[in-house]
Amino acid sequence: MLETLTKIKKGMNFVLSRIAAVLLSAMTLLVLYQVFTRYVLNSPAAFTEEVVRYLLIWTGFIGAAYAFSTRQHMALVIVRDKVSPNAKKGLMVFVDALILLFAIFVVIIGGTKLALSAVHEYSALLGISRGLVYAMAPVSGVFIVLAQVINLYEDVTGNVIEEGEEA
Repeated sequence: MLETLTKIKKGMNFVLSRIAAVLLSAMTLLVLYQVFTRYVLNSPAAFTEEVVRYLLIWTGFIGAAYAFSTRQHMALVIVRDKVSPNAKKGLMVFVDALILLFAIFVVIIGGTKLALSAVHEYSALLGISRGLVYAMAPVSGVFIVLAQVINLYEDVTGNVIEEGEEA
């Protein structure tokens, strides 16, 4: 079980980090292109603003999934650090279970409903379906659910799955 979860976590972190890097690089290049066309050519490229906005949404969702997988998300640790080890374990299980439920019901189910409801709505400039933009929510939700299952396994068993471990 530990080897399987290690492979899943390692592969998931690899994929998420690469997707985030590509999205951030694309946004950077598009913004530089926008600045160049606006101030050097005096003819701004109109499409870049909308594409960058959509890439920013995708980056936020992918970044959230990566943050949950690596446990680098924002957290209030003041309570966690002041309780006993047993209470800390229970608190971590409770918080990770809440995040898991949120990911299932809000991000995956709600995100799927949102994406499906927007399939026939098209962006004004690019003409692409808004459902495509919103589809990143359930995709990242699946990654968050996987990350939280692994996090819950770590909380309950005390076995920490390191990304760098070879299975």
